[in-house]
Amino acid sequence: MNKRTRLVILIAVLAICFVFLWPSISWYGRTPSHVKALALGSTESIKDYSVNQAAEDVRAIKNLAAENISAEVPEDFAWLKKLAAKQYKAAGKKAPSAMVVKDVLAAYDSELEMMEDIQTRYRDIILKAKKYYTNSVKLGLDLSGGMNVIVHADLDAAAAAQGDTLAAEDVAQFKKDAMANALENLTSRIDRFGLSSPVIRQQGDDRIYIEIPGAAQADAINTLIVGKGILNFRLSDMEATEAFKTYYNQHPASTFNAAGELLDPSIIPEDCEVFGLYTKDKYGLDERIDWVVVKKEIALEGKHIQSAEIRRDEYTGQLQVCFNLDAEGTPIFGEFTGKHKGEYLAIVSDNKIKSNARIQDAITTGAVSLTGSFTEDEANNIKKVLQTAWLDVPLEVESQQVIGATLGEQAIHQGIMAIALGLGLILVFMLIFYKASGINAVVAQILNLYIMFSVLSAFNLTLTLSSIAGMILTVGMAVDANVLVFERIKEELRQGKSRTAAISMGFDNALWAILDSNITTFIAALFLAGLGTGAIQGFAVSLAIGVCSSVFTALFVSRLIFDFDTDVLHAKKVSIGWGIKQ
Repeated sequence: MNKRTRLVILIAVLAICFVFLWPSISWYGRTPSHVKALALGSTESIKDYSVNQAAEDVRAIKNLAAENISAEVPEDFAWLKKLAAKQYKAAGKKAPSAMVVKDVLAAYDSELEMMEDIQTRYRDIILKAKKYYTNSVKLGLDLSGGMNVIVHADLDAAAAAQGDTLAAEDVAQFKKDAMANALENLTSRIDRFGLSSPVIRQQGDDRIYIEIPGAAQADAINTLIVGKGILNFRLSDMEATEAFKTYYNQHPASTFNAAGELLDPSIIPEDCEVFGLYTKDKYGLDERIDWVVVKKEIALEGKHIQSAEIRRDEYTGQLQVCFNLDAEGTPIFGEFTGKHKGEYLAIVSDNKIKSNARIQDAITTGAVSLTGSFTEDEANNIKKVLQTAWLDVPLEVESQQVIGATLGEQAIHQGIMAIALGLGLILVFMLIFYKASGINAVVAQILNLYIMFSVLSAFNLTLTLSSIAGMILTVGMAVDANVLVFERIKEELRQGKSRTAAISMGFDNALWAILDSNITTFIAALFLAGLGTGAIQGFAVSLAIGVCSSVFTALFVSRLIFDFDTDVLHAKKVSIGWGIKQ
């Protein structure tokens, strides 16, 4: 391989590594702290923030217009002039050169349109930061602080609670469904709480592992874990719903405050509440598609639901979500549906409406069917909502570990100091012992760490204390390859060979010795990564990555530097140690 090809390969590798490392650089070095806090929250909390902030901005602009319609746009809202200019361009109009408040308001056909445009800006900023975080190197709990919890799901108790209604052959499937439901409930609760990128996964048959980075209140988390989902049925007030939606479309920025409460409660009847009607989007997240005003009085508690399933209507072929009520709930529901034929009944779960269906007839048998133009995903989502009421799985916190953020910062500082000190001492030794050739080792070591962090970022791996230990070990091992090459070159120089011949023979003779030692280390690291867990696995992964990158830098990069000195700087001798005559 000629020198030009090797140079092109090196530049390509460094460029690719920079692309991989850019999300980490952007997240840790370029993202403001307040944006980080928002990006680490749940998708729902990001949406709420964007909506509330957009509403505040619209109110601020309207207040400015009320004081002076021709006032200049404040510096804090300079970005709004750009948004307005885009609206003018989209409408085929020319934006005013010196835009004032009146011009900004004139760019939009309605207050709702302006609010949605501003909301999009906030959302895009936060989601962009969230994307950087997703694609960056993560800090483990031992570095970032946080807590991990192992929750035991008592599936036997859940099965026993079903009594004679559960056949023996159906127990295994029941436990599987109950475990899936427990995971769904915990994910919904913890994500809605706005916690930072939680990891929630099943561990074994009846345990759930939860990992929450950052500061977290243990009592609040435990309450979320052992708490039960709130599901009930309420009568919808469709007349009030239409009136509310008309009002909201005219006053989107002044309908709710930052806490999501009505600024003017009189716009709906006193005995009613307004909730969003939600469905799952393509990412599996709750997405509000409408508003519904419902009665505060609960028609039926979700605890009366015994089972839920999806069927197809034998005549129309349409999907139906069917559920059965217990003996106590059947007469309550029968009487209620008999009184409210033709009206709408909403399924409310955690203050979100998941279904709003018309009552066709009195349902006195306890067997309820929800019909409509459901897709398979929509039907499954409604089924899951109903399961939160009847698949009641007792959850118990089995173990819990909390790591303070201060301890994490201290660990990061100590890890960085260890890497810097180890690298510094090695480089000083190389420069003293191998003179100018030690510069090759310096460059190789720096690029080695650069490539290692890039690979960690590329695969979204988590950096822990054990990973840092693997890096520190790699720093020591990486210089070993340089030592082997340099000693081989010195041997060739002692035999009277020229610079070019000594360098070429030195690398050729050291090649297999370097590969043999690093391949055996790499195999050991693979076994540790595959068979180990936790800290051992983190150590092994960083060691394996370091082995590969150190071989590349020692054999490829270091050789290219020697060749650069020979061909470009026209060096005739090799500065590689004391007592070497050339």
